[in-house]
Amino acid sequence: MAAGAPLRPGISVVVPALNEAANLAAAVARCQAAARRHFPDHEVIVVDDGSTDATGQIADRLAKADPRVRVVHHDRPRNLGYAYKEGVGLARFEHVLMFPGDNEGTDEQLDALMSRAGTADIVINYISNTEVRGWRRRLVSRSFVVVVNTLFGLSLRYYNGTALHRTALIRSVTIRTDSFAYQAEALVKLLRGGHSYVEVGTPIAPRAGGRTKAFRLRNAIDVGRALCRLLVDVRR
Repeated sequence: MAAGAPLRPGISVVVPALNEAANLAAAVARCQAAARRHFPDHEVIVVDDGSTDATGQIADRLAKADPRVRVVHHDRPRNLGYAYKEGVGLARFEHVLMFPGDNEGTDEQLDALMSRAGTADIVINYISNTEVRGWRRRLVSRSFVVVVNTLFGLSLRYYNGTALHRTALIRSVTIRTDSFAYQAEALVKLLRGGHSYVEVGTPIAPRAGGRTKAFRLRNAIDVGRALCRLLVDVRR
């Protein structure tokens, strides 16, 4: 995640989107409204991760209407972690967070994260209304948290949500995985490095359309590999 020009006061919001035509415009609008409430300036970086629906066209239309919206297109899906790292590398502002293109996040979530910018090195979000998700997804998510906490001696409530980082700090971390475990890898490395954090619980909203990509077999395999590699990395 290479650094570019000096970072400016404000926030960069990275919005990865894969076939989120039904949700993307609302997600971008939500991010911008929250950013205006809490920061002097902002940008939204939409990463169209090889969508085959109208996601890319919608993103381009949003960018044409507002110069604070920037778009990156992938010719094929590169996975969530890749999209996040690319967005962080492009960020122009001092703080950065990821907001999903499925618009599952809420105004309350964004306000809780953004209002705490600067109170710690990392502001970590966890879901307070997990009942809106199916029991299988809740079971997998909870199991993942237990495994990561046990392996790395931590006690976080959630690893796969969004987190607000100081851009310079998250760029200093080598995130090797492109999988859904990218945030877990970043958090483990940062927290074991002694960086401060605060956790905040907020609800998520049910999806307006489309299906989650989290539980495809390939993603599960990639996450498992990422954890094994991370275990080796932190023990070196």
